[in-house]
Amino acid sequence: MPLSAEFAAGRATGRWRLPFLELVLANIRGEAAAVAILVPLLLVPVFWNGFPIIYYDTGAYILEGLGLHFLPERSPVYSLFLRFGGAGITLWSIVFIQAVLVAFLVVETARALAPRLPVAMFALVGAFLVIATGLPWYVGQIEPDCFTALVVLALYLLAFQSGKLGWWRRMLVIVAGGFAVGVHPSHLVLAAFLWLAIVAARALRRITRAGLNMPRPRLVGPALVGLFGLVLVLSSNYAFTRQLFVSRAGASFVFARMLQDGLVMKLLEASCPKSGYTLCAYRDSLPATADGWLWTPHSPFFRLGHFDGTAKESARIVRDAILRYPLLQLRAGAIDSAEQFFRFGTGDQIEPQEWVLSPIFRRLLPSQFTAYLSARQQQGEMRFRLLSLWHVLVASFSLAGVAILLVWFLRAGQFEAAAFGGFVLAALIGNAVICGVLSGPHDRYQSRLVWLAPFVLLVGNPRVRMACGAKPNPARSGA
Repeated sequence: MPLSAEFAAGRATGRWRLPFLELVLANIRGEAAAVAILVPLLLVPVFWNGFPIIYYDTGAYILEGLGLHFLPERSPVYSLFLRFGGAGITLWSIVFIQAVLVAFLVVETARALAPRLPVAMFALVGAFLVIATGLPWYVGQIEPDCFTALVVLALYLLAFQSGKLGWWRRMLVIVAGGFAVGVHPSHLVLAAFLWLAIVAARALRRITRAGLNMPRPRLVGPALVGLFGLVLVLSSNYAFTRQLFVSRAGASFVFARMLQDGLVMKLLEASCPKSGYTLCAYRDSLPATADGWLWTPHSPFFRLGHFDGTAKESARIVRDAILRYPLLQLRAGAIDSAEQFFRFGTGDQIEPQEWVLSPIFRRLLPSQFTAYLSARQQQGEMRFRLLSLWHVLVASFSLAGVAILLVWFLRAGQFEAAAFGGFVLAALIGNAVICGVLSGPHDRYQSRLVWLAPFVLLVGNPRVRMACGAKPNPARSGA
């Protein structure tokens, strides 16, 4: 029936129908409609704020990308994304592109797992993620945190659902996933960890009795994602410095975490002054926390030259502390990783920040300065206490649900159904270890990823999909 006739019939019967909502994700028009619906949903917090959400790191990315001033502690890939993504004209273009990339990979994952899911029901899934998780708050930030989960989705799709994508979707997933890997150094480590997990799953399939019933994950596509991300990192660093390297700030962040855990002070007390560390002279004035060391102006870190000036000594102290206290390092790393796994509150340091960032906005984004100051965030109108509590409750129950679902699938021998939940759980564990050990626990490190747990329960559980209206018979993909 033509669209005009549909509306005429709806008017005659008192019912208005939206035919595109009845399409399923397997239909390419339904797929496009799902992306088009999800994008504005993901931007609801930004629309309410009246301006893209700003984080403390935003100023450094703007300075690096638009001011072309290399900063070792910030990813030049994301900074150049701001430059070429139109941030100099409007930061709205950045959050829109981020929303499109997130929506694309979320839809492709739902399409692979539930091809017969109606668009209308998928819209409800998207609305639930917006209301019950921190996802939209990361999509709307001028910060690369929303891309962490995209690394996981891209690698899962290419490893376990590649045949359902078709060649052009596969290429888009590789490009989107590779970009997601490149925008933050920790994403490179997470991608490497997940690729090894895929290799382990493939090896397990060969050596177990149930191997024939287990999915055979592909290795090349996920490897290309990691390789593309690495190339982006190396090339962008080279564009700024004419040198090839992955990161110059890694040792400084690990040092800060060891300082917070008390290991640096223990080393200094045992080795100064014989060791010759410059920090021996500052033993009595070292901050107690990692953030205090890295970001407070009165920290010796600033007096000693910040990331550039302390890089060599930080690396030396990290190496010496690992060699001298290996068991204490393992204990501290395990505690930090466990704490990080269960820390996922929303709104970490999303607060008025004009006292830090106003000079950068005045200098590099003068046409956006008034809108920036007028946003609810800068007016102090954002309150996350109740919202974060709600998100933490949803995430906690979802994590428990994913664990139960995974055990149920494995006991039933439904290994293919278990793959998505198992992969997401592995990513959450890996991310907690990586961030907990390399930087120290912070809520946003796990919060930016934990929304995948309720997503697993909504689209990774066949019974939930059927309850949402997905039909059991597969349809042609339209690839």
